Amino acid sequence: MTITAAPTPALAPVTQGAPPKLSAWELRAAQIDTLEAPRLRYGLLARMLFKQMDLVYGRERTLVKFTMLEFIARVPYQAWERMGSFSMSRHRRRSALAKRVYDRILETREEQDNEQWHLLILQDLVQREGHRQSFLLHRAAPWLVAFFYYHVSWLLFLVKPELSYRLNADFEDHAEHEYMSYVAEHPELELRPAPTTYSAEYGHYDTVADLLRQIGHDERVHKQDSLVHMKAPRFQD
Repeated sequence: MTITAAPTPALAPVTQGAPPKLSAWELRAAQIDTLEAPRLRYGLLARMLFKQMDLVYGRERTLVKFTMLEFIARVPYQAWERMGSFSMSRHRRRSALAKRVYDRILETREEQDNEQWHLLILQDLVQREGHRQSFLLHRAAPWLVAFFYYHVSWLLFLVKPELSYRLNADFEDHAEHEYMSYVAEHPELELRPAPTTYSAEYGHYDTVADLLRQIGHDERVHKQDSLVHMKAPRFQD
């Protein structure tokens, strides 16, 4: 099933390039699509990263584990923005190429901001449920992983942009399936009202289930964007 999303008046406005905000029925259809679709064939680096997350935080899907995913998810976009800024300085006298690079920088900033909202929302849910988070496992460890992931994304882009985009597509595909699977595993979320802490910025959802489905669909959009850029990297001459 292919979802054609349209913004609704009840939701926050969608900025250009941002993932579309789906209605409740579209979110349920998107979840079915994800659960029925096979995962990508993840590369070695992605499999190593997911294995490391399982070893440190357990194989069970939890909101606390999702905050770690979102903490890490921002860094490829930060790396691409850095490469874009470097490319802008090189090609500033070639207006057409510079414009393409600048457009890509704007896209990476929007994607980075979207991942930041995910992190804030997940952290809000974790705090509301009273989950304990230690300094070592939930602050120091994610920072170290993010530091490593940032430089891997940056170096891969420097060597061959398609490799960096593919790694991100693997990560986003994993996140998409994890969110949709978590909602399926917890039917009680259908009855839990979604917090309104960030509804003005991210959008209003009636239930936590729909809020998490929207985050999962956002990850699908990020994945698709990376797959598109694998075929036509924009920072090339």
